[in-house]
Amino acid sequence: MSETAYGYHAVESVIRHEPARIQALHAQADRQDKRMQSLLALARNQGVTVVTCARSDLDALVEGRHQGVVALLYPSLAADSAGMMSEPAFAEHIARAVSPLILILDGVTDPHNLGACLRSADAAGVTAVIFPKDKSADVTDVARKVASGAAETVPWVRVTNLARTIESLKQAGVWIIGTDGDAQESLYERDLTGPCAIVLGSEGSGMRRLTRDLCDFTVKLPMAGAVSSLNVSVAAGVCLFEAVRQRGAKTT
Repeated sequence: MSETAYGYHAVESVIRHEPARIQALHAQADRQDKRMQSLLALARNQGVTVVTCARSDLDALVEGRHQGVVALLYPSLAADSAGMMSEPAFAEHIARAVSPLILILDGVTDPHNLGACLRSADAAGVTAVIFPKDKSADVTDVARKVASGAAETVPWVRVTNLARTIESLKQAGVWIIGTDGDAQESLYERDLTGPCAIVLGSEGSGMRRLTRDLCDFTVKLPMAGAVSSLNVSVAAGVCLFEAVRQRGAKTT
């Protein structure tokens, strides 16, 4: 079965960054608004085949809210898919980066959360997002839809061995900062201006013990209300933009 991208933001991002991956763009025939016409003009300008069809045909292609557009995609390849990186390419990417800011997701299994994390990571200008191949969500059409184009713009890599990847980052001078509700130090007390990777665990149990043991520091997000924790994608946004704030303050 073909991979898909659907919804205006996700489809537009694929058209702009990976038009060669699109087998055909299926568009709802009775949608004639300016937004749709602009999207179709962009697609045709990039040489993408456009197929008009009924809304029911689009409903049969995807389960999510497609907004009248569904792109059927060729399978992604690490060598030529925007955003996605191979592990060797990732290592080179980090080696070239100056004071990298990295997001590590240790076992996030909900593609909605993964997509939201990618969106926050793109907005914060992270160097890369890392998550394991096993026991983790993949960048599916659902994740791409939630990411609103970020899956094609922010560098991300699925690694075979997360612990080994973290060790490699530490050897490269990157500080590993895990999030843990039982940590003694607050996020806002930790210096995030240097090369660092922020680690968030799974939606339920948090970081695995091995991952926690590999962290140089652990921090918590102060919780003033009745709930004990934040959704992982919300926590990712809070952590990343605290790093952005600190780095901006350092340069002013």
